[in-house]
Amino acid sequence: MIGRLNHVAIAVPDLEAAAAQYRNALGAKVGAPQDEPDHGVTVIFIELPNTKIELLFPLGDNSPINGFLEKNPSGGIHHICYEVDDIIAARDHLQQTGARVLGTGEPKIGAHGKPVLFLHPKDFNGCLVELEQV
Repeated sequence: MIGRLNHVAIAVPDLEAAAAQYRNALGAKVGAPQDEPDHGVTVIFIELPNTKIELLFPLGDNSPINGFLEKNPSGGIHHICYEVDDIIAARDHLQQTGARVLGTGEPKIGAHGKPVLFLHPKDFNGCLVELEQV
């Protein structure tokens, strides 16, 4: 059901410093900051030949990233994102197997302008999983 690894998301306490580190120290192609108010984050995508890194920074006081950064003040891996062909079919299959879909269970539009869902980390070995329809 899952396809390619779309990205690995890293929550960071300083978005510009993290972007500069990827750009200057690692020589990566770094995108522009992009506010995602529906998800409470500002993101920057780092383009790699085979996938992307998504830098996450809180957007507003109610950002879900705030709690993560309180527990991990230096930042850290927040989630991984897999591609799926049909997000509704994937959701229904996962729910039938006992996996919990976060939120209302209805897809939201993600940073790439495509439908996304998140799966409970306790159902996936402690890893928050995002699914993105391609």
